[in-house]
Amino acid sequence: MPNILKDKNFLTSLIRERKTVLTIGLDTDVQKLPSILNGDVLAFNKAIIDATRETCVAYKPNFAFYESLGPKGWDILKETIDYIGEQHLIIADAKRGDIGNTSAMYSDGILQKMNCDAITVNPYMGKDCVTPFYTDGKWVIILALTSNEGSHDFQQLPLQNGKKLYQEVMSKSATWGDAGNTMFVLGATHPSEVLECRNLFPDHFFLIPGIGAQGGDIDAICGAGLNSEGGLLINASRSILYASKESDFAEKARQEADMVNQNIRPHLEYKMNLV
Repeated sequence: MPNILKDKNFLTSLIRERKTVLTIGLDTDVQKLPSILNGDVLAFNKAIIDATRETCVAYKPNFAFYESLGPKGWDILKETIDYIGEQHLIIADAKRGDIGNTSAMYSDGILQKMNCDAITVNPYMGKDCVTPFYTDGKWVIILALTSNEGSHDFQQLPLQNGKKLYQEVMSKSATWGDAGNTMFVLGATHPSEVLECRNLFPDHFFLIPGIGAQGGDIDAICGAGLNSEGGLLINASRSILYASKESDFAEKARQEADMVNQNIRPHLEYKMNLV
């Protein structure tokens, strides 16, 4: 059976069906698992996925948390990706980006062999290092304005043309693909900038980290960034994964995801004219 094409139509249909743009980040830290699991990362991931499948449209495994486990981490990562299956967008939070032939290897390994649907890419080295990630049916998610404090160091530097660096990155990299295969990372801690970016890029999807533990305002972000196709993937990781350290961790994760969706849904119903 061929894999489902998880294109823009697929993503918008999921958003309409589930009435959410929630993305759950699988930043699974073995040190934070409930003691009942005895450090079993895969069992934790499966329980979280089982509890939250209906609450989100995407999962975003953060590769660093699996790479830190050594060879067994790669096995856990692959089993987690396979377990998520076909009814969610699977985002590889890998932040790759290197010279062209190296990027091509990253692309093949992560998007083809690991069967992820999208990958986060650092555009600092330019076009020839990003374009190898553009393969049929896959999404390239380009870092633009991130939610961390250090985003001020480079991303927001003013340029002679009047733009800030992240705006130039978005303008230039938008020409490497299109709104059907390119997303941008914009931090939830920058709602006014998200609104500016939405006005400049009305049809692109934005991946929004930074709500929950990082303090981003869901209402502000939804008001700034949602469009008639959804247009956002709002990521929450720690606030959902570690809602409880007891045996009810999966149930509490579901409750936390539901709470996030209670905030998202009214905005989504308005923007997408959902009944």
